[in-house]
Amino acid sequence: MFTGVIVDTMAIILGGSSGLLIKKGISKKMENVIMNGLALSAIYIGVTSMMSGEKTIFIILSIVIGGIIGEWMDLDGLVNRLAKFLAIKIAGTKKDDSFSEGFITGSLIMSVGALSIMGPINSGLTGDHTLLYTNAMMDGITSMILASTLGIGVLFSSLLVFSYEALIVIFANGLNHLLSTSLVNDMNAIGSILVLVIGLNMLHLTDIKVMNFVPALFVPIVFFLLY
Repeated sequence: MFTGVIVDTMAIILGGSSGLLIKKGISKKMENVIMNGLALSAIYIGVTSMMSGEKTIFIILSIVIGGIIGEWMDLDGLVNRLAKFLAIKIAGTKKDDSFSEGFITGSLIMSVGALSIMGPINSGLTGDHTLLYTNAMMDGITSMILASTLGIGVLFSSLLVFSYEALIVIFANGLNHLLSTSLVNDMNAIGSILVLVIGLNMLHLTDIKVMNFVPALFVPIVFFLLY
């Protein structure tokens, strides 16, 4: 049941490791170009994919309610503290700012995309890992590019990606009779909005704590059950 999740996680680790090797040969100017390119790509993906939503009012309410839940739980703070712990205790560096940036950016970009939601759901519902295999190829390339500019923190984002996708697989497997195409489309739309905001943050146009809005991905389930 978790084969696709494991493959995706390994792709992030291998891609990130390759990026660290490439990092030494990239100038600061080229790093900026790569990061801007990634930001623009994230904005494009977010804009084009968020149109998949079907129930606009549910999506709006989910983002607001999810943001309130995330702010109350201080998810952004929790993830930052986890990143700093990994930087100091495991990565062996006290210069944890770049580590945290790589860890958080990698976790968000590779967790809230359409395939990162649809892939685990499909694995849990049908046992078909095709979407996660496809996602693994994309995540491998993404982690390589991110690690080449943001460093080793990107590799450790695989821990959060694995946990996130594994939980979705378990959830989908246990509630396969409740999930509908409409619900999945709304979840995908919310994830795409978060990807869009990630791109805006990377361009320093906004400073939104995207991690605090991650609970919004799952609020539509409540609306679906009530509706």
